[in-house]
Amino acid sequence: MNRYQVTDWCHGFIKEHVEPGDICIDATAGNGNDTAYLCGLLKGTGKVYAFDIQEQAVIRTRERIKDAACETEVILSGHENMARYIKEAGEVSCIVFNFGYLPGGDHAMATKGETSIAAMEAGLALLKAGGIMSLCIYSGGDSGFEEKDAVLAWLRTLDSKRFLVIVSEYYNRPNHPPIPAFVVKLGNS
Repeated sequence: MNRYQVTDWCHGFIKEHVEPGDICIDATAGNGNDTAYLCGLLKGTGKVYAFDIQEQAVIRTRERIKDAACETEVILSGHENMARYIKEAGEVSCIVFNFGYLPGGDHAMATKGETSIAAMEAGLALLKAGGIMSLCIYSGGDSGFEEKDAVLAWLRTLDSKRFLVIVSEYYNRPNHPPIPAFVVKLGNS
């Protein structure tokens, strides 16, 4: 992890929590990078569900993982609808979010606080005890600050007896660097 990009940092944490045979979700498929990363961690077993509202992102993700060694399902739908497609409630090991817009895509098609919070709430119900939710929170410039503020405020409300919330930041980087955050569902949830 020598580049210290937010996704690399999050991948390092995710790697410690995902094992072959797990069920994982890429809630914001984008270009398929996280979907492919999760498939690699599953080593030919398990399943990854990937969601995106943009057909371009679904096509890119399917192309990126066409030779993946694990079962995948790429779904053209908003991440807030994940519970409609995933029946393994309480069995999901990892859910990955990258908030903002599709790199190289339409910046007007960015995630929004309301639907992102609904997706995270749905995701918490799907996570198993010990499961992790990884959040890369982008803000500033094109995407504004509303979603970042809403997500961070929501994270603060999670019951500390049921969830461990870790929020970090690139403290000395200019121009509103992304914020990596994690939610771990505790064993007594």
